[in-house]
Amino acid sequence: MGSAALYQLAKRGISVIGIDRFMPPHDRGSSHGESRITRQAIGEGAEYVPFALRSHEIWRELEADTGRSLFSPIGGLIIGRSTDSGIHGHADFVGRTIAAARQFHIEHEVLTADEAAKRFPQFRLGGDETCYYEPGAGFLRPELCIGTQLDRARELGAAVRAGEAVTRVTAGATSVTVVTGAATYTAARVIVTVGAWVPQLLGGTYAKLLRVYPQTLYWFTPDDAAAYAAGRFPIFIWRHGAGENDHFYGFPVVGEGVKLATEQFTHTVDADATRPAPSATDAQRMYEMQVRGRLSGVSSRCVRAVTCLYTVTPGFGFVIDRHPEWEQVLVTSPCSGHGFKHSAAIGEALAERVTRGTSRLDLTPFSLARFGQ
Repeated sequence: MGSAALYQLAKRGISVIGIDRFMPPHDRGSSHGESRITRQAIGEGAEYVPFALRSHEIWRELEADTGRSLFSPIGGLIIGRSTDSGIHGHADFVGRTIAAARQFHIEHEVLTADEAAKRFPQFRLGGDETCYYEPGAGFLRPELCIGTQLDRARELGAAVRAGEAVTRVTAGATSVTVVTGAATYTAARVIVTVGAWVPQLLGGTYAKLLRVYPQTLYWFTPDDAAAYAAGRFPIFIWRHGAGENDHFYGFPVVGEGVKLATEQFTHTVDADATRPAPSATDAQRMYEMQVRGRLSGVSSRCVRAVTCLYTVTPGFGFVIDRHPEWEQVLVTSPCSGHGFKHSAAIGEALAERVTRGTSRLDLTPFSLARFGQ
């Protein structure tokens, strides 16, 4: 969201500086790992759908401007039952997704388990699932999306200060001061999009609300890579039981293997804590609990595993609102595990908000006020 906001502000001719403690695109936060799911009908809530739709338009605009391939609409399958315990805080995730598709007239099909298994024989379904198929869903290349927006921002006049950590943000009556390890900056407006570092940078309300959970992504080798190639195998989200961990999601082969992951909300971490590399035991557990018996022809051989961070609110919603004490500071976090698909449009909305006072897309569902703040 930071790179998106920087690009959108530079596009409007605003004098803007982007600061990152690392060297973006990087693997320290929540926007790495080769691919990110994007979908148009959003089971987390209808308020997200306009952001997903507008983001798809912006990715296409960036592709036309740069000749880079950022977005692959290869189709997406969401599998579940109406009795499931939910994903991202919402029960009947597949039913909510279908309802959103109908509300916004998004092209889709509702398939029985048998119909889905005939179309995609890689899935071993139980037979009583409802399956939502969206041909316009697919995956984004997060590192390339971020790098492209930073490149375009620089071309349009933005400054990027990478490898420079922000240590303090304070605001006065008419300006905001940002202190880093290398310099002090003064600006009329500041947008904070530091993800897992929001609690420690801003403290107060944000430290009380936000929790940071490490998540692990795995790449497993398919027996037949062609069967899991983009175009033959969709992105998917599969809720297969009533337990908290009874779901996983995945991608076709983009690089080294079939990328698969689940989510955990049991243990938290500090954003700066050392992250141990996922172990062979972790990979085997993932395979046994989620993959075996559900995906045909995916071996237990894990060729890669990485960790990313989810910064989560109660209810898994976003926070996009001014700082409770500083009118000139706009805070955008967290994504709660489902944000990258919306990031391009949120960057545009942030640029509109700080330059015009309002945005074309409705940001009110993401206010701090809903938490009593």
